[in-house]
Amino acid sequence: MSKKLYTLEFPVRCSPTILYDFLSTAAGLSEWFADKVDERDGVFYFAWDGNVEQAEVLEKEQDKFIRYRWEKAAKGEYFEFAIDKSEITNQTILVIKDFAEKKEIKDQTFLWDHQVKDLFHRLGN
Repeated sequence: MSKKLYTLEFPVRCSPTILYDFLSTAAGLSEWFADKVDERDGVFYFAWDGNVEQAEVLEKEQDKFIRYRWEKAAKGEYFEFAIDKSEITNQTILVIKDFAEKKEIKDQTFLWDHQVKDLFHRLGN
């Protein structure tokens, strides 16, 4: 079964520059995304409960987006953090794109919701 791309959006009260640091640096990601994060030469090492997963940065644009690919992910799969602005409210929007099996999207969405709540707590939202 192939995985499907899904997108989540979260309004956030902070500047794109501050948010981008939390999405693109080892120090920022370790605040909310994993227990520990290290980065060497564009490869990030994420540790949870003693397990380490590695992801490479595929593309990035300062204060706009960063796209990662897990080492064990299928070709063409990635996860991405993008920063958008609502044209109507001018509010900053965190956009997360990820891949999951169709039957797992609901569980993955719940996991992202939990992670983003940690991020918002760190940001003072």
